[in-house]
Amino acid sequence: MTSEQDAQKVFVIDDDADVRDSLKWLLESVGLSVDTFENALEFIEHNPGNTSGCIVMDVRMPGLSGINAQKKFADLAIDLPIIMISAHGNVDMAVTALTQGALTFIEKPFDDQILIDHVHNALEKDRIRMARQSAQSRMQERYDSLTRREKQVMGLIVKGLSNQEAADELGINRKTVEGHRAHMMAKMKVDSLAELVQIAIALGLVETVEDQS
Repeated sequence: MTSEQDAQKVFVIDDDADVRDSLKWLLESVGLSVDTFENALEFIEHNPGNTSGCIVMDVRMPGLSGINAQKKFADLAIDLPIIMISAHGNVDMAVTALTQGALTFIEKPFDDQILIDHVHNALEKDRIRMARQSAQSRMQERYDSLTRREKQVMGLIVKGLSNQEAADELGINRKTVEGHRAHMMAKMKVDSLAELVQIAIALGLVETVEDQS
């Protein structure tokens, strides 16, 4: 496994101890790291936060059901992919779980390989989510490192203003704008205006066509 895979966890939440143990054994047998919890509240209490992985959770549990746990997770910004499992599934329950964001809904008894495949798919989706979050964080850090004037120049440049137009807007000379622009591009680690615009859109600094419609 890669170091990213090593760092990921599968969180199994089920009130049945035998089910927890069998799922833990199954998933660990294919090299996955597994933590088990008797109920969703126990998971919430021990959730380390900002962890990459996925959740395998029973729908029917005493106290906080799987369906209600989904809502609780959303309130707590726990954004891990969820695989719902149930021995008493029905269409309405499945639709509710999926509508609330569950990745899939599996009825017991299920084929071991089907569950393993779903877990690997969930882990891959979460790797992508974490990578995007990391990239977004790096972009924000670079933007935050800019001086006030560099941010002003960036804002005007990504709106399509030339150096001279930006200078006129700010009441400074073009050479000064060019200097601020060069420093800003270096701090943002971009080589082209297109890259800068993409970052500005990602940070919500400019509106896209969809935003304007």
